[in-house]
Amino acid sequence: MTERVSLTLNGTLLSPPKTTTTTTMASSLRSTTAASRLLLSSSSSTRSTLTLSASSSLSFARSLVSSPLLSSSPLSQKRHRVSSVNRSFNSTAATTNCSASDPDQLKNAREDIKELLNTKFCHPILVRLGWHDAGTYNKNIKEWPQRGGANGSLRFEIELKHAANAGLVNALNLIKDIKEKYSGITYADLFQLASATAIEEAGGPKIPMKYGRVDASGPEDCPEEGRLPDAGPPSPANHLREVFYRMGLNDKDIVALSGAHTLGRSRPERSGWGKPETKYTKEGPGAPGGQSWTPEWLKFDNSYFKEIKEKRDEDLLVLPTDAAIFEDSSFKVYAEKYAADQDAFFKDYAVAHAKLSNLGAKFDPSEGIVI
Repeated sequence: MTERVSLTLNGTLLSPPKTTTTTTMASSLRSTTAASRLLLSSSSSTRSTLTLSASSSLSFARSLVSSPLLSSSPLSQKRHRVSSVNRSFNSTAATTNCSASDPDQLKNAREDIKELLNTKFCHPILVRLGWHDAGTYNKNIKEWPQRGGANGSLRFEIELKHAANAGLVNALNLIKDIKEKYSGITYADLFQLASATAIEEAGGPKIPMKYGRVDASGPEDCPEEGRLPDAGPPSPANHLREVFYRMGLNDKDIVALSGAHTLGRSRPERSGWGKPETKYTKEGPGAPGGQSWTPEWLKFDNSYFKEIKEKRDEDLLVLPTDAAIFEDSSFKVYAEKYAADQDAFFKDYAVAHAKLSNLGAKFDPSEGIVI
């Protein structure tokens, strides 16, 4: 980010002490004048740089006018939105070299995210943003950032265009202003902060988060496509284990994390799953449409497990991977437990979410930052 130069010359600095000799005074004034010219030159250069930065930011903002948030559009328009938002995020990344996030900025950003949630009702998509950045982790690859995980690489166009990330350009649009306001926060941290805050603000458990994730530096650091789970694979239970075991997670984690589907909707134009609208989604809040897993799809509770178990409402979505948690004998133990005991679900979910958010991350400081 461009630094602001603060002029420190004042009347005191330019006024020589009364005991100084004429020769010393002249020399002192010449030195002070030279320093003043140097600082003024630096200030002028900085003002020029700031003007250019502001102009670039305004240009990007104008490019978003034709890309309304949270709306469906033809594929060509989607690609335009991805390219537009990606240019802004990549530009900022190129000038930000912080290796760890500023704790005070993290705290302030969290408050701004809460306000965003209260006005845009965007809890589900912010949860998904954090999950999809972290969910590419491969425990069998030791090198960072090649191993994937929570490193902010999802901001790059090549990864944002992966089929599993359809629609997440809207999430980047939503948090763009927050990232610009708090330049001392890495993208990796912002994605995970937004995800955890969305869960908590929807009524979910407090997530034991830590921050200080280092950002991947460029598109070459993005993982290959295909590391995220599918909704309808031939063998849903085996597929879930294949994907989540690769991350180092277990059956309890899989079922607990599945419970986050208590939030949100599936839109057929993005994922190919769900109805265009139902009695629960036709009036929003937010952009109307899609099919939810639960009637109150902005409330985090254990209703997902109850609804999946009963399958009593055709307006509620049940994906093959959802059904698997009650069909597979190992998964079913946890699914039944969570359907009957919300406190148990919240406890296990908080642990699983924190674990997911740390996958593959490189922390600076190594122990992380707690806010």
